[in-house]
Amino acid sequence: MRTGDDAHDEVAALFLEHRRGLLRLAVLLLDDERVAEDVVQDAFAGLLRQWPRLRDRDRAAGYLRTSVINRSRSQLRRRLVARRTGLRYEPPAASAEANALLGEDRRAVLAALRRLPPRRQVVLVLRYYSELSDDEIAETLGISPHTVRSTASRAARALGELLGEEDW
Repeated sequence: MRTGDDAHDEVAALFLEHRRGLLRLAVLLLDDERVAEDVVQDAFAGLLRQWPRLRDRDRAAGYLRTSVINRSRSQLRRRLVARRTGLRYEPPAASAEANALLGEDRRAVLAALRRLPPRRQVVLVLRYYSELSDDEIAETLGISPHTVRSTASRAARALGELLGEEDW
């Protein structure tokens, strides 16, 4: 039987190992570092609450990824509702230093990525940024590997069109 301290230690170890990658994932999806940090922190807090009920602790990283994606989607839905009700979401202005670090090409790709439907965004980010396999993406999103492949193909083609590229 595991004690509460064991759960805290195990989740803390997962935090040290996966926090940075999960934060990058959330920032790419949300374009807001502050909100992304909250999303990731909430995902770890949720994991800690669910730890006693978690059957396969080797799948905790996948649970966290799924949680970050779902919480990011919730944030994006809140923004959409706010826009529809007349409230505008304004992401925090990036500092001059942060803008200098981002190349023009990278900014163009990120802007085009944000114009894709949410599922396509997530599949591309998980595949090319998080470097997950199709099976891992399928498990994270609760879809089939075939759906992952077809979604990634369509998303890459649409991204290429948005960027004015011909060979996507």
